[in-house]
Amino acid sequence: MKKNVHSLISRTSTEYVILKIYSFLLDSYGPQGWWPLIELHDSSGTNPAKTGSVRGYHPGDYTYPHTDSQQFEIICGALLTQNTSWQQVERALINLRQINSLSPEAILSLDPETLKEAIKPAGYYNQKAARIKTLAEWFLELKSRIPQREELLSLKGVGPETADSVLLYAFKQPSFVVDAYTRRVVSNLGLADEKAKYSEIKALFEENLPKDLAIYQEYHALLVEHAKRYYQKKASYSQCPLLRSFLD
Repeated sequence: MKKNVHSLISRTSTEYVILKIYSFLLDSYGPQGWWPLIELHDSSGTNPAKTGSVRGYHPGDYTYPHTDSQQFEIICGALLTQNTSWQQVERALINLRQINSLSPEAILSLDPETLKEAIKPAGYYNQKAARIKTLAEWFLELKSRIPQREELLSLKGVGPETADSVLLYAFKQPSFVVDAYTRRVVSNLGLADEKAKYSEIKALFEENLPKDLAIYQEYHALLVEHAKRYYQKKASYSQCPLLRSFLD
Protein backbone atom coordinates (compact mmCIF):
# COMPACT_ATOMS: atom_id res chain seq x y z
CA MET A 1 0.00 0.00 0.00
CA LYS A 2 2.76 2.42 0.90
CA LYS A 3 4.34 2.13 -2.55
CA ASN A 4 0.97 2.99 -4.14
CA VAL A 5 0.56 5.99 -1.87
CA HIS A 6 3.98 7.30 -2.85
CA SER A 7 3.11 6.82 -6.51
CA LEU A 8 -0.15 8.71 -6.07
CA ILE A 9 1.58 11.57 -4.28
CA SER A 10 4.07 11.88 -7.13
CA ARG A 11 1.18 12.33 -9.57
CA THR A 12 -0.78 14.73 -7.39
CA SER A 13 -0.03 18.35 -6.63
CA THR A 14 1.70 18.77 -3.30
CA GLU A 15 -0.67 21.60 -2.42
CA TYR A 16 -3.67 19.31 -2.90
CA VAL A 17 -2.14 16.61 -0.71
CA ILE A 18 -1.20 19.03 2.10
CA LEU A 19 -4.71 20.50 2.11
CA LYS A 20 -6.32 17.07 1.94
CA ILE A 21 -4.37 15.93 4.99
CA TYR A 22 -5.51 19.03 6.87
CA SER A 23 -9.14 18.46 5.91
CA PHE A 24 -8.96 14.81 7.00
CA LEU A 25 -7.40 15.64 10.36
CA LEU A 26 -9.81 18.48 11.09
CA ASP A 27 -12.80 16.29 10.22
CA SER A 28 -11.40 13.50 12.40
CA TYR A 29 -10.45 15.44 15.53
CA GLY A 30 -12.02 18.88 15.32
CA PRO A 31 -10.42 22.18 16.41
CA GLN A 32 -7.65 21.64 18.96
CA GLY A 33 -7.54 25.04 20.64
CA TRP A 34 -3.78 25.37 21.11
CA TRP A 35 -1.84 26.87 22.96
CA PRO A 36 -3.28 25.76 26.35
CA LEU A 37 -3.28 28.38 29.10
CA ILE A 38 -3.27 27.71 32.84
CA GLU A 39 -5.90 30.34 33.64
CA LEU A 40 -8.36 28.65 31.26
CA HIS A 41 -8.25 25.35 33.16
CA ASP A 42 -11.67 25.92 34.67
CA SER A 43 -13.31 27.27 31.53
CA SER A 44 -15.63 25.26 29.32
CA GLY A 45 -13.21 25.50 26.40
CA THR A 46 -11.82 21.97 26.29
CA ASN A 47 -11.59 19.34 23.61
CA PRO A 48 -12.73 15.93 24.91
CA ALA A 49 -11.28 14.19 21.84
CA LYS A 50 -7.75 15.17 22.80
CA THR A 51 -5.31 12.58 24.09
CA GLY A 52 -3.66 13.38 27.41
CA SER A 53 -4.44 16.65 29.18
CA VAL A 54 -7.58 18.48 28.05
CA ARG A 55 -7.38 21.54 30.30
CA GLY A 56 -6.70 25.07 29.21
CA TYR A 57 -7.46 24.66 25.52
CA HIS A 58 -9.73 27.03 23.58
CA PRO A 59 -10.96 25.26 20.41
CA GLY A 60 -12.24 27.57 17.71
CA ASP A 61 -11.00 30.72 19.44
CA TYR A 62 -7.88 32.10 17.79
CA THR A 63 -7.84 35.39 19.69
CA TYR A 64 -5.50 34.16 22.43
CA PRO A 65 -3.26 35.34 23.93
CA HIS A 66 -5.26 38.31 25.18
CA THR A 67 -2.67 39.73 27.57
CA ASP A 68 1.09 40.11 28.01
CA SER A 69 0.81 37.63 30.86
CA GLN A 70 -0.73 34.97 28.62
CA GLN A 71 1.84 35.73 25.95
CA PHE A 72 4.69 35.20 28.39
CA GLU A 73 3.13 31.97 29.68
CA ILE A 74 3.08 30.59 26.14
CA ILE A 75 6.73 31.55 25.67
CA CYS A 76 7.66 29.80 28.92
CA GLY A 77 5.66 26.74 27.89
CA ALA A 78 7.39 26.59 24.51
CA LEU A 79 10.76 26.49 26.23
CA LEU A 80 9.78 24.12 29.03
CA THR A 81 8.24 21.57 26.67
CA GLN A 82 11.63 20.79 25.14
CA ASN A 83 12.43 17.11 25.74
CA THR A 84 9.40 16.44 27.92
CA SER A 85 5.63 15.94 27.80
CA TRP A 86 3.06 18.70 28.09
CA GLN A 87 1.69 17.19 31.30
CA GLN A 88 5.06 17.80 32.96
CA VAL A 89 5.21 21.33 31.61
CA GLU A 90 1.73 21.97 32.94
CA ARG A 91 2.85 20.96 36.42
CA ALA A 92 5.80 23.36 36.19
CA LEU A 93 3.60 26.24 35.05
CA ILE A 94 1.10 25.57 37.83
CA ASN A 95 3.97 25.64 40.32
CA LEU A 96 5.06 29.03 39.00
CA ARG A 97 1.54 30.37 39.19
CA GLN A 98 1.11 29.14 42.75
CA ILE A 99 4.09 31.24 43.84
CA ASN A 100 2.86 34.22 41.76
CA SER A 101 5.83 33.95 39.45
CA LEU A 102 4.32 33.46 36.01
CA SER A 103 5.44 36.86 34.76
CA PRO A 104 8.77 38.13 33.45
CA GLU A 105 9.24 40.52 36.40
CA ALA A 106 8.58 37.76 38.92
CA ILE A 107 10.85 35.29 37.11
CA LEU A 108 13.71 37.78 37.23
CA SER A 109 13.19 38.41 40.94
CA LEU A 110 13.13 34.71 41.87
CA ASP A 111 16.30 33.26 43.32
CA PRO A 112 17.69 30.50 41.08
CA GLU A 113 16.96 27.63 43.49
CA THR A 114 13.30 28.58 43.90
CA LEU A 115 12.89 28.80 40.13
CA LYS A 116 14.59 25.44 39.60
CA GLU A 117 12.35 23.78 42.18
CA ALA A 118 9.22 25.21 40.57
CA ILE A 119 10.07 24.00 37.06
CA LYS A 120 11.63 20.70 38.15
CA PRO A 121 8.74 18.59 36.74
CA ALA A 122 9.69 19.71 33.22
CA GLY A 123 13.21 18.29 33.53
CA TYR A 124 16.59 19.83 32.68
CA TYR A 125 15.71 22.43 35.29
CA ASN A 126 19.21 23.86 35.65
CA GLN A 127 19.39 24.71 31.96
CA LYS A 128 15.79 25.75 31.65
CA ALA A 129 15.87 28.02 34.71
CA ALA A 130 18.73 30.05 33.24
CA ARG A 131 17.06 30.18 29.85
CA ILE A 132 13.70 31.29 31.24
CA LYS A 133 15.44 34.20 32.94
CA THR A 134 17.03 35.10 29.61
CA LEU A 135 13.60 34.97 27.96
CA ALA A 136 12.12 37.13 30.72
CA GLU A 137 14.74 39.84 30.15
CA TRP A 138 14.22 39.66 26.40
CA PHE A 139 10.42 39.80 26.72
CA LEU A 140 10.54 42.94 28.85
CA GLU A 141 12.78 44.62 26.29
CA LEU A 142 10.36 43.81 23.47
CA LYS A 143 7.81 46.43 24.62
CA SER A 144 4.94 44.84 22.65
CA ARG A 145 7.03 44.55 19.47
CA ILE A 146 6.66 41.41 17.35
CA PRO A 147 10.08 39.73 17.15
CA GLN A 148 11.78 38.42 14.04
CA ARG A 149 12.49 34.69 13.81
CA GLU A 150 16.24 35.33 13.60
CA GLU A 151 16.03 37.33 16.82
CA LEU A 152 14.43 34.41 18.63
CA LEU A 153 16.97 31.98 17.24
CA SER A 154 19.77 34.15 18.64
CA LEU A 155 18.54 33.49 22.20
CA LYS A 156 20.26 30.69 24.07
CA GLY A 157 18.17 27.55 24.17
CA VAL A 158 15.79 28.64 21.41
CA GLY A 159 15.93 26.41 18.34
CA PRO A 160 13.74 26.40 15.23
CA GLU A 161 10.83 24.50 16.80
CA THR A 162 10.71 26.72 19.88
CA ALA A 163 11.07 29.89 17.81
CA ASP A 164 8.25 28.90 15.49
CA SER A 165 6.03 27.89 18.42
CA VAL A 166 6.58 31.29 20.04
CA LEU A 167 5.85 33.15 16.80
CA LEU A 168 2.77 31.08 15.95
CA TYR A 169 1.09 30.89 19.35
CA ALA A 170 2.41 33.81 21.39
CA PHE A 171 2.66 36.41 18.62
CA LYS A 172 0.04 35.03 16.19
CA GLN A 173 2.39 34.97 13.22
CA PRO A 174 1.92 32.26 10.54
CA SER A 175 5.20 30.39 11.06
CA PHE A 176 4.79 26.64 10.68
CA VAL A 177 6.03 24.49 13.57
CA VAL A 178 7.81 21.24 12.77
CA ASP A 179 8.19 18.74 15.60
CA ALA A 180 9.14 15.07 15.81
CA TYR A 181 5.53 14.02 15.31
CA THR A 182 5.22 16.07 12.12
CA ARG A 183 8.45 14.58 10.80
CA ARG A 184 7.18 11.04 11.41
CA VAL A 185 3.89 11.67 9.63
CA VAL A 186 5.30 13.36 6.52
CA SER A 187 8.11 10.84 6.10
CA ASN A 188 5.70 7.93 6.48
CA LEU A 189 3.46 9.44 3.81
CA GLY A 190 6.41 9.98 1.49
CA LEU A 191 6.14 13.76 1.54
CA ALA A 192 9.65 14.20 2.93
CA ASP A 193 12.73 12.10 3.53
CA GLU A 194 13.28 10.78 7.05
CA LYS A 195 16.47 12.85 7.21
CA ALA A 196 14.97 16.01 5.71
CA LYS A 197 16.10 19.25 7.33
CA TYR A 198 13.75 21.19 9.57
CA SER A 199 13.73 24.02 7.02
CA GLU A 200 12.71 21.64 4.22
CA ILE A 201 9.67 20.32 6.09
CA LYS A 202 8.73 23.82 7.19
CA ALA A 203 8.87 24.97 3.57
CA LEU A 204 6.76 21.98 2.48
CA PHE A 205 3.86 23.34 4.50
CA GLU A 206 4.43 27.06 4.15
CA GLU A 207 4.69 26.87 0.35
CA ASN A 208 1.45 24.91 0.07
CA LEU A 209 -0.83 26.54 2.63
CA PRO A 210 -2.57 29.92 2.70
CA LYS A 211 -1.00 32.31 5.23
CA ASP A 212 -3.86 31.77 7.63
CA LEU A 213 -3.22 31.82 11.38
CA ALA A 214 -6.03 29.40 12.23
CA ILE A 215 -4.84 26.85 9.67
CA TYR A 216 -1.24 27.08 10.84
CA GLN A 217 -2.20 26.66 14.50
CA GLU A 218 -4.68 23.87 13.86
CA TYR A 219 -2.52 21.96 11.40
CA HIS A 220 0.40 21.69 13.80
CA ALA A 221 -1.86 20.73 16.73
CA LEU A 222 -3.80 18.22 14.61
CA LEU A 223 -0.60 16.51 13.45
CA VAL A 224 0.43 16.11 17.09
CA GLU A 225 -2.96 14.67 18.05
CA HIS A 226 -2.91 12.28 15.10
CA ALA A 227 0.66 11.16 15.73
CA LYS A 228 -0.09 10.40 19.38
CA ARG A 229 -2.59 7.85 18.13
CA TYR A 230 -0.67 6.27 15.25
CA TYR A 231 3.01 7.22 15.53
CA GLN A 232 4.13 6.29 19.02
CA LYS A 233 5.68 3.03 17.79
CA LYS A 234 7.10 2.42 14.32
CA ALA A 235 5.18 -0.83 14.04
CA SER A 236 1.92 1.14 14.08
CA TYR A 237 2.86 3.58 11.32
CA SER A 238 1.25 1.34 8.69
CA GLN A 239 -2.10 1.70 10.50
CA CYS A 240 -2.22 5.45 9.83
CA PRO A 241 -5.60 6.13 8.16
CA LEU A 242 -4.02 8.89 6.07
CA LEU A 243 -2.36 6.15 4.03
CA ARG A 244 -5.80 4.83 3.09
CA SER A 245 -7.27 8.29 2.54
CA PHE A 246 -4.86 8.94 -0.33
CA LEU A 247 -6.34 5.98 -2.16
CA ASP A 248 -10.00 7.10 -1.80
